[in-house]
Amino acid sequence: MSQNLLQRCNDWRGLCAAAFVALLWLCLASSVQAMPGPGSQVPLPSTVEDFFSPGTQENMLKDALVPPSICRVCHEFDDDGNDKEIVPPYNNWEMSMMGQATRDPIWRAGLAIANQDAGFGGDTCIRCHSPNAWLSGRSVPTDGSAFKNADFDGVTCNICHRLVNPVSSKNSPVEDQPILDALTADGLLPTHPGNAQYVVDPADTRRGPLDDVPANYHGVPIIVSPFHRQGNLCGTCHDVSNALFTRQSNGTYTLNRFDTAHPTLDPNDMMPEQRTYSEWHNSAFANGGVYFPDHRFGGDSPTGIMQSCQDCHMPKHFGGLCVFWSDPPFFPRPDIAEHSFVGANTWVIGAVFDEFGQNETGITPELVGVNQQRTQTMLHNASDMQVAQHGDHLQVRVINYSGHKLPTGYPEGRRMWLNVQFFDADYNVIAERGAYDYNTADLITSDTKVYESSFGIDDAVARATGLPAGHTFHLALNNVPLKDNRIPPIGFTNTAFQAVHASPVNYSYADGQYWDDTLFPIPVGAAQAVVTLYYQTTSKEYIEFLRDTNVTNAEGQNAYDRWVSHGMSAPQDMDAQVLRVAPMRLGDLNHNGVVNVDDLLMVINSWGNCPPPSLCPADVNGDNNINVDDLLAVILDWG
Repeated sequence: MSQNLLQRCNDWRGLCAAAFVALLWLCLASSVQAMPGPGSQVPLPSTVEDFFSPGTQENMLKDALVPPSICRVCHEFDDDGNDKEIVPPYNNWEMSMMGQATRDPIWRAGLAIANQDAGFGGDTCIRCHSPNAWLSGRSVPTDGSAFKNADFDGVTCNICHRLVNPVSSKNSPVEDQPILDALTADGLLPTHPGNAQYVVDPADTRRGPLDDVPANYHGVPIIVSPFHRQGNLCGTCHDVSNALFTRQSNGTYTLNRFDTAHPTLDPNDMMPEQRTYSEWHNSAFANGGVYFPDHRFGGDSPTGIMQSCQDCHMPKHFGGLCVFWSDPPFFPRPDIAEHSFVGANTWVIGAVFDEFGQNETGITPELVGVNQQRTQTMLHNASDMQVAQHGDHLQVRVINYSGHKLPTGYPEGRRMWLNVQFFDADYNVIAERGAYDYNTADLITSDTKVYESSFGIDDAVARATGLPAGHTFHLALNNVPLKDNRIPPIGFTNTAFQAVHASPVNYSYADGQYWDDTLFPIPVGAAQAVVTLYYQTTSKEYIEFLRDTNVTNAEGQNAYDRWVSHGMSAPQDMDAQVLRVAPMRLGDLNHNGVVNVDDLLMVINSWGNCPPPSLCPADVNGDNNINVDDLLAVILDWG
């Protein structure tokens, strides 16, 4: 990408970049000297050019994005007694984190620190969280101070329904090709999903997946777009990489030369932060689909087969499309996508409502409750857990049934862990592993399995910033993956995940493994074990980082206060199992305290393979095969 092209695409930004960098250095230097916190930290001298990404650029739209209030007229409607028959798109979007992405207090606190850490570090953040501001040329200053009212509406209806598939195919609308050709001519065509490299129709021509909607029903053209049923649309913002760094041949990530675009502009050559889309893209979900007999995902889908991101996060329902839902083609139909985009954010939507109220957000306490209930359901559906006793150990298997790693998404502060409580015969707790204090939000991690991803900075970044090398929550500076033991999805292979830089870190999974096992010693006197898999959106360690590191504004303290007032992101249980345990030898398969013919028959009757992810009680040695070795183990323990 030539400097001339960058200037042509971003001429007004280039004129003010140097002035803003100088101002940022002066402000941050005085803040660091005057306030406690990062101590001698200095920001990287990056400019807005360092975060350049291809795709539609600022001020390139012929028609400005339509505010969601326009969509509200037809796509929001009250409960008329048929609440099971209508799925109003606007109402669901409004109570989603997509609709409130710019009001999210965690994002605002993180945005402030990103700008502290690197000049103009918030530019990429704004591209996804407030595309209206970015496309309208209000992303600089990158702290959001230039935002106008419509910019706070997050990821709006119009931005999604004007997206164009960057990769033209025979299924793409013919109207897309001239848009892609124009970007190609300017060297702006994205080569890979991710990093908000979106392509937006310059005109207000709207796109959607339904092929029986009138072409001009809104007074504007409406195009049938298969892209809107595909996961690579979601990949636009759900693969995130840091353009300040370039991957080297030895797998490390080094800082680029400042004040210039990334040398390849390929997110796969940048420091990986999130790989949710790539995880899905390299799973069995994206490659043929996964069938769930219990239909745990997909709403009213009759098949139970989940393929795209939309299948799980925008489940289909029998309902109405708009306020005229009683009239064709908007009569109650089975394929209305629920625009709730529910994921794993358990508490922030309530904090947004408390801070901004119904008038600004449009949501109500009842809608907050609906969002939180849907989130709990999503978390429950995402995993299964099995528990078995093998001798004097408890084996716990967590199975990932989501379409990506478990957990996935924003890496900082998100974690999942196992809590095990052992009870004696009188139901007294005699031991606990993975204990969590709900009064202080402290988790004991040393005696349990915690599933998470963490990063740090190397010596070079440490020297450039004045921060110590090692683990940090500085998202804009991190260039060293330190840990990633999150459970892969169905269809995982090490080769495919390595190719998109989403491999496990300091942990290993075999090809095809979408579960993980943990062994807990059973204490003497235990008669029962209660095992719970917990998930937490925002850990105490991360929220305190946001509070203590932000020396720019009050957003860090605000995020902390909201976190406290909403239960300190209380852990959400995903699965729970109760198992009777007893002092036993390895061959006591039915846990009755004696090894006899009943245990022998359990082995014989289960003879053969024990295919994962199931745990088989007769698999004495845990090798996933029930054979002569297990038979001998029972015989040797006889009596």
